[in-house]
Amino acid sequence: MGTPDFAVPALLSLHEKGHEIVLVVTQRDKNKGRGKLISEPSVKIAAKKLKLEIFQPDCINDSESLEVIQLLEPDYIVVVAYGQILKQELIRIPKKYCLNIHASLLPKYRGAAPINWSIINGEKETGISIMKIERGLDSGPILFQDRMNINESMTAGELHDKLMSLGAQSIVKAIELINDNKEKFEDQNHDLASYAPMLNKKMSQINWEKGAKEIHNRIRGLDPWPGSLILYKNILVKIFKTSYEHASHDFYPGTIVKADEHGILISCIDGFIRILEIQLPGKKRMTVKNFLLGNEIEIGYRIGDD
Repeated sequence: MGTPDFAVPALLSLHEKGHEIVLVVTQRDKNKGRGKLISEPSVKIAAKKLKLEIFQPDCINDSESLEVIQLLEPDYIVVVAYGQILKQELIRIPKKYCLNIHASLLPKYRGAAPINWSIINGEKETGISIMKIERGLDSGPILFQDRMNINESMTAGELHDKLMSLGAQSIVKAIELINDNKEKFEDQNHDLASYAPMLNKKMSQINWEKGAKEIHNRIRGLDPWPGSLILYKNILVKIFKTSYEHASHDFYPGTIVKADEHGILISCIDGFIRILEIQLPGKKRMTVKNFLLGNEIEIGYRIGDD
């Protein structure tokens, strides 16, 4: 059971290892764009190439869906970024376990956006948790975790791709452990739990009265979606790829201090953010160096002062 890109490598990995995938469950196709073209979930596209049976119910917990899955008598249900919460009646169907691939080191960052919030909060480490699905949000016992480091320049998009691959390896190892009767599940410490709520577009506007490191982490945690914005002379400009430095200064927060081939330097309460890539409305993403070849940035301008 999975829907977006993040779930595809797990499907491919299980198939390549020779596991019999009796059914692929994914969300409904959607209308996308102004032309209302039909957009199929990434998992459906991958499953079609593998000639696997596909099921796209409106509700995975209704009686019809339960009957479809019960008749298959699966050993496992593997869930990764499916998009619906499974009820107990469904969780109890597999002969062995209903397993989830979660992109954090549980019990930290339960919920919808663990990758983004790990970066926004400046974590230096994250990973994949393989857990048994039980009642509650990402709260079931953990079979094992695979860890990886997060460096200070990594974006949510880059971390997404790394964890996507790691999750595919982890689920194969998990099923091998269980098939060899070597599984040992460990209950989560619920007192240490934290949550990673869904992102929204309102988060895009930068508050320059925050610290340099906090702003830098937020920008990379919101890249690629919903992205980060600055209002420059009534134009909403998307910004990507930043660095930061701590320094005392006398500038108001949000003041453009410098703009050259090395980036756009903007003040915050305890230092500066250097913007390295930008995107104007209707234009392609580009480096600040290339942008300045045909454009100027006003030094001393304060972001949001229009």
